[in-house]
Amino acid sequence: MEKRKLGISGAEVSRLIYGTLTLGPLQKNMSIGSGASLLNYAYDMGITAFDTAQYYKTYEYLKPVAKKDAFIISKSYAFDRNGAKSALEEAFKGIGRDYIDVFLMHEQESEHTIKGHMAALEYYLEQKQKGYIGHVGLSTHRISGVLGAIKYDEIEIIHPLINVTGIGIEDGTREDMEQVLIGAHNMGKGIYGMKVMGGGNLIKSREEALDYALGCGFLDALAIGMASKSEIDYNIKYISGDKEGAQKTGADIRDKRLHIEQWCTGCGSCTKRCGQCALSIKDGKACVDYSKCVLCGYCGGACPEFCIKVL
Repeated sequence: MEKRKLGISGAEVSRLIYGTLTLGPLQKNMSIGSGASLLNYAYDMGITAFDTAQYYKTYEYLKPVAKKDAFIISKSYAFDRNGAKSALEEAFKGIGRDYIDVFLMHEQESEHTIKGHMAALEYYLEQKQKGYIGHVGLSTHRISGVLGAIKYDEIEIIHPLINVTGIGIEDGTREDMEQVLIGAHNMGKGIYGMKVMGGGNLIKSREEALDYALGCGFLDALAIGMASKSEIDYNIKYISGDKEGAQKTGADIRDKRLHIEQWCTGCGSCTKRCGQCALSIKDGKACVDYSKCVLCGYCGGACPEFCIKVL
């Protein structure tokens, strides 16, 4: 698997980064053993970089590959110093080592939210100086989030939502996002894309989705969630240029859906959590607009009744 540098940060990652959200309780809810086995397989096949987050609850899956010196990226919604300290300590304990390659401020919306998280950012930068964090950055679903990131030299790495249809971009079009990412890339920011498959919505046109992302010169790497060895094999071969070999892997084109259980009470917690405005309450139950849903499963983490899951 080809390796790429994340901008002028110099951080080197496999061009395909394993997104671990798929494995955890917000989606597949795999056993620790099954999830860790998949990550080990991916590492042995050449994927050396793994994306996680405090919110995903997938740190335990990563322990075996962390011991192999895998490149680990995590994120937190922490906005103050105490929250940032707690989030970093949780990551260290979860992956079983006291160093993380990249730590991101999770789902930043704009320059204003970055300012609101400044105490957390300052803490991460302090830990970077002490050698506990390699690089600092942010993730975002918004064009305004990228525009905010480029105003801070300290933010080295951006993890933006980008895909061929633009599904999930909250404040503009794919073309709008492309323009700001080109600017960020030209400034030397490291950029690795998320939701290149639209959270699963684009899986039936996966070749088009991958070709688009691979053709984006501003993307240093791609983070993709995978739930089977055949998916890992397919993506490695396709991204490495072996399209014929990818077709022979037999990787399923699996539909993903947001499932809401019948016992939903219609409390509205999920609608407040959904950044895509894909959820609403009708007749006392949550319902989903699939044209807007990016199948992240974040709403499931907000549900007090545990009735939402990506299947």
